[in-house]
Amino acid sequence: MTVTVHATGAAADAVARVVPQLVSDGVASGITSLDATLWGPEAEAEAAIRLGWTEAVALSTPLVDDILALRDQLRAAGVDHIVLGGMGGSSLAPEVITKTYGVPLTVLDSTDPSQVRSAVGDRLARTAVVISSKSGSTVETDSQRRAYEQAFREAGIDPISRIVIVTDPGSPLDVSARETGYRVFNADPNVGGRFSALTAFGLVPSGLAGVDIQQLLDEAEAVSLELALDSASNPGLVLGAAIAGTRPLKNKLGIVADGTHIVGFADWAEQLIAESTGKSGTGLLPVVLEVDAPELTMDLPDLQIVRLVADARATREVAEGEIEISGSLGGQIMVWEYATAVAGRLLGIDPFNQPDVESAKVAARSLLDARPEPTEPAFVADGIEVRTAGPLAIESTTLAGAIDALLATLPADGYLSVQAYLDRLAYPELEELRGLLAARAGRPVTFGWGPRFLHSTGQFHKGGPAIGVFLQLVGTTAEDLEIPDRPFTFGQLIQAQAVGDATVLAEHGRPVLSLTVDDVASAAAALRAAIG
Repeated sequence: MTVTVHATGAAADAVARVVPQLVSDGVASGITSLDATLWGPEAEAEAAIRLGWTEAVALSTPLVDDILALRDQLRAAGVDHIVLGGMGGSSLAPEVITKTYGVPLTVLDSTDPSQVRSAVGDRLARTAVVISSKSGSTVETDSQRRAYEQAFREAGIDPISRIVIVTDPGSPLDVSARETGYRVFNADPNVGGRFSALTAFGLVPSGLAGVDIQQLLDEAEAVSLELALDSASNPGLVLGAAIAGTRPLKNKLGIVADGTHIVGFADWAEQLIAESTGKSGTGLLPVVLEVDAPELTMDLPDLQIVRLVADARATREVAEGEIEISGSLGGQIMVWEYATAVAGRLLGIDPFNQPDVESAKVAARSLLDARPEPTEPAFVADGIEVRTAGPLAIESTTLAGAIDALLATLPADGYLSVQAYLDRLAYPELEELRGLLAARAGRPVTFGWGPRFLHSTGQFHKGGPAIGVFLQLVGTTAEDLEIPDRPFTFGQLIQAQAVGDATVLAEHGRPVLSLTVDDVASAAAALRAAIG
């Protein structure tokens, strides 16, 4: 299955205008030949060490036999439940890959105590854990590893036999894991996390879980030659031009799964695009939309709709102004990565750095060190503590009034981001608030689970255009969970991450409404009523 892209309206105009210049400039062949100059002199140093993803198939193929051998070894020992502890690029791709192949994988990408406790308590005797961190210093992943090490020891299981490490060579985790005796898979260090789907970060957990990872690589290989050609039909150039070449720029990208066999692809693309392009006051904000999302009928001039369909060649009836794309999972991963690199060139930014991601981490660490008392809420309504940060003033003492005040700060070209620092597996219904708020606001609304979105759209929220307003949902910790050999708990960690991010958003002049809830179900009902 090849990858097919069809564009209409402004997107088609962009393709017709921009692609010939991209072909003339040799952008496709330049990306493939690792030309770090394509994004300008300021980006050259970073690009020079971040283009390894173009060679992912060749570099990753030697890993396949080792991954499959370890899978067979684990299964022979009665281990058939694979858990992935990872964040951002380390977790989003494996989740898409395994769901698309219909293979179970438990993804632990949270510091919520209840979600961690639930994962650690599930089928431990039959469990192997992949701890995945590019930097080797990710606090969430380190905490997850410590929790599983303790659980295995308490169950009389040697952690060395059950924990597998994926990290960059020479990282702190790589060094410590090898010293301890863990099985370690190294990924190419010249690949950024969000471009790492076809490296060890995507392949190890997916392969251990049971995915045919050779097929995935074959799918990617099948489109690689086409992506390397300076041709007007190159799907990477076409998609890149369609999403980043419109005039004026449609800087919200509504991605809809509409018939595709790929499960959850928009969540992976969300990080790839937002973190790559959201900087220097510009960028593209992906908005993951349902097939019946209110935004699809709003005719918003700054929202570009992209539909992931079963077969774009078969439909040929692309709605006016929309883009349709179809193809294999491995093929689409490669096409979207090329398109994102192209988008960076068109936007005039470095698509490989993430200058604003670290700020929220620093703020969280500072709060964990200082342990300040929580600020008093502005008021309490329906059992929900209401706080504000940044340029947001609330005169009302009702939840509806607080929502009204937040929406009143929404610019005409803005968006609302809902950020839920809660157990995403226990409360999936919270995502329904996204559509309700979009209908109410008449503007695009994103929904992210904290803290994982900090490794995804967090870069855009701080480094992109200052047009976002933010609604935080933060839970209290009824039953906390210790992090072994750490001076803070999982509950304290997720609270610090929420407060730290709100603080940084406020420092960037973004309005933040933070709601702290005890009973999530009743709070959700109160929010639905307040939204109206």
